[in-house]
Amino acid sequence: MKFYAPFCLPFIIGATTMFAIVLGKWLVWLLRLPRADKMLILRGLPSRATFGAIGEVFCESLLHRRIFRVNPVLGYMHMSLAFGWFLLISVGWIETVAHLGFRYVPLQGHVFFKYFATSLEHKPFFDFAMDLLLLFVLSGVALAWGKRLRSKALGMRRTTKHVLGDRIALSALWFIFPARLLAESATCALYGGGGFLTGTLGEWMHDRIGMLALMNLESAAWWFYSSCLGLFFVALPFSRYMHIFTEIPLIFLRRYRLRSGEKATSYDRFQLEACSRCGICIDPCQLQSVLGVDNVQSVYFLRDRRYKMLRPEIADNCLMCGRCATKCPVGIDLNTLRLNSRDRLRNLPDKRRYAYLKETDRSQGSGKVGYFAGCMTLLTPRILQAMEQVFTAAGEQVWWADRDGGVCCGRPLKLSGETDAARKMMRYNTELFRKHGITTLVTSCPICLKVFREDYALEGIEVLHHSEYILRLLRTGRLRLSHGDTRYTYHDPCELGRGSGIYDQPRAVIEAMGQLLEPAETRENALCCGSSVANTAISDGQQAAIARSVAAELEATGAETIVTACPLCKKAIARGATKEVHDLAEIVAAHIRR
Repeated sequence: MKFYAPFCLPFIIGATTMFAIVLGKWLVWLLRLPRADKMLILRGLPSRATFGAIGEVFCESLLHRRIFRVNPVLGYMHMSLAFGWFLLISVGWIETVAHLGFRYVPLQGHVFFKYFATSLEHKPFFDFAMDLLLLFVLSGVALAWGKRLRSKALGMRRTTKHVLGDRIALSALWFIFPARLLAESATCALYGGGGFLTGTLGEWMHDRIGMLALMNLESAAWWFYSSCLGLFFVALPFSRYMHIFTEIPLIFLRRYRLRSGEKATSYDRFQLEACSRCGICIDPCQLQSVLGVDNVQSVYFLRDRRYKMLRPEIADNCLMCGRCATKCPVGIDLNTLRLNSRDRLRNLPDKRRYAYLKETDRSQGSGKVGYFAGCMTLLTPRILQAMEQVFTAAGEQVWWADRDGGVCCGRPLKLSGETDAARKMMRYNTELFRKHGITTLVTSCPICLKVFREDYALEGIEVLHHSEYILRLLRTGRLRLSHGDTRYTYHDPCELGRGSGIYDQPRAVIEAMGQLLEPAETRENALCCGSSVANTAISDGQQAAIARSVAAELEATGAETIVTACPLCKKAIARGATKEVHDLAEIVAAHIRR
């Protein structure tokens, strides 16, 4: 049996081009990885991490489990296209073996088997199975068309904007499977066979189309099908659909503990090109939902960075609240990619900068417990005063790192891209903490907390947010609070909740004093206050608009008092609230039993 016809040529050229480019990209990215990352891969390959990665590939790359959790309809659409196409290929290969045995069949022989197998005996099972799978994929194509035309019907306010490569690949993909249906049905019309889909359509065509016209239609349909495949394959490495072949190695590399850092590496390429531009990250973004800014979301940031057209105004215009990252079905480390983009765009190494740090020790007191207020707490002095009352009531001897001013934790500099300057501050603070011999470091600022835990070398020093510290005092009996009938609602700060995983501790403290009412968007879905130090692009008025929307949601709970656990969030929400807004430490201080 000959497995070649002229119409196969576009498919063969497209498939060869695609695999050559994809493998070339993989090879370059892997070779450019830092040596430490290569060692992680070598150690990970023979471990259980490989088996875990295989399972994750099946669940996420084929079944799209994470998308299902966010949007079931969208999940089905992606699953029908990915898993359905995979099954068409797999069952098609089994069909070929069932007819011909284990003999060599070129790739186009498997793909266009219906055309080449007209002289073979039909197997009804495979006719039915292949038609069922084709219908499965076609249902996903129909949903994709619907998503583009009416995104709201699929539960999305917005869909993504595409570059030229995306449009070419998308157009080709949309017609691949309708073209396959037409081509196989035309062949069935001429030679018989087919299942409930292709066979039925083939009979309809046989009864209504003349033989010569039917032969011409068959030839044109197979050419069209092959051309759609070829065009899609050629466009794929230069489009959003590169994610098909990039998400798989990313899953393995992530299982081997490779991570993006504050300095860009070739590992970032796997993350950038694993983005499918599904658009799920758009709706959670408050810049879009509140301000109508719809060109800076993570999907566009990743697109622009991938194609080397990233501008500072895009890299900077992000709250880095993490709401989009919690929804990302690929699990891309969006905030870290933002950070190392800013580092590359803005970092200005200068050994002379911040030389004054050596002379800046304004600390007071002594004790094994140290308190680092941070810039925003110093600008919100009632929180500092409340913590003084808490420490006094608990009988705690405290070393005050910056009660009368001092230096920043370094995270605002890092968020702006000035990572080298941030490291200078971090090294100074680390030396300061070590010099004074503290074993526990408490801070009221989630921004400080996150950088202390993730970027400092503080082995032997326990770092706590004041909500964790206060709860510990309550549970050990060192602090007693009065309980009342006041109804509180709690706002999860981004850096404390999504950033550091601290959700339960503040709530436990609040419930020790009164009744807690949860807002509509809470915990990992909590709204950002809008005044994030990570965003240097939006105006003060835009920050206030976001704050008003957050305050409105919190006040809708019917609570008398809004509580947060971040000095920046307190100041921001208070701008848009009609009710009292307090930090957790303030209400604790007011309920201390003397």
